[in-house]
Amino acid sequence: MSNTLLLLTVTVLSDYTDALYLVLLHPHAGNKVARRLSEEGCQVAAWNRNISKTEALSAAGISVHQSAQAAAQQSDVLVLMLSDADAIKDVLLGADQPVDLQGKVVVQMGTIGPKESCDIASQIEAAGAQYLEAPVLGSQPEASKGTLLIMVGSETKPQDSKAWSVLTKLGKEPVHMGAVGTAAATKLALNQLIASLTVGFSTSLGLLQRNGADIDKFMDILRGSALYAPTFDKKLQRMLDRDYANPNFPTKHLLKDIRLFTSEAEKVKLDTSLLQGLEAVIASTVDRGLAETDYSAVHEGVTEPQK
Repeated sequence: MSNTLLLLTVTVLSDYTDALYLVLLHPHAGNKVARRLSEEGCQVAAWNRNISKTEALSAAGISVHQSAQAAAQQSDVLVLMLSDADAIKDVLLGADQPVDLQGKVVVQMGTIGPKESCDIASQIEAAGAQYLEAPVLGSQPEASKGTLLIMVGSETKPQDSKAWSVLTKLGKEPVHMGAVGTAAATKLALNQLIASLTVGFSTSLGLLQRNGADIDKFMDILRGSALYAPTFDKKLQRMLDRDYANPNFPTKHLLKDIRLFTSEAEKVKLDTSLLQGLEAVIASTVDRGLAETDYSAVHEGVTEPQK
């Protein structure tokens, strides 16, 4: 689990008679989420294992908590944006300092496996809380604008949840996918496409570069075809310039997600040959010291394969 884990507690006044308190955790998009909710009229507080990571939030008028337990103590709704299932269990259910979940609503917004989500749901419910999964597609720019694509998995109608008004501040039209596990599976399916499309595009681009083909003409043809995906243009210049700084989504997280997808695919007996190739390219990229860079850095793994 990251040592720069961010936890935010958000107080939101809504149609409910009691204030809603929410906790969000995420080392990258968390600051953007905090600012978005604050701009939407929420009272926001933050906690980070590294207190320096919350200095910008403090300067923006957002209060900082000294511990996760203190932040969650008065909370009705806990919204989690953690890196993986182990991090969720450690923070909420850890034996050392578990969070009191009795009577709370836990909204899990990170990327985890569907079976992991179902397992966490059982533990959360056993602790006396309600559980929703609500993973998102999008990163820092979308979080800032409140345009995250939110997928919801719930055993009950999520629109009736005390957390729904907060979800709609982060994404305009959250989609109820079905029971717990379905939204987690949807998020993994989308992230697998991120890896496949990016590595696939990089491979085509690499072949063009090695053969001296006109990239602009290639892109004109591609944009006019059914093969085009907007992410190609978003990553093209980065790959051409080999500039992977200031990531919205780092390569190490893409590696984590493709490994998680592969694990889930194996459980349901899907062929994982292609996934293993994707993992090898992304892992090679991370091994070059590019873990914290934008995931378009996979172009290095594609064009300069390690011997």
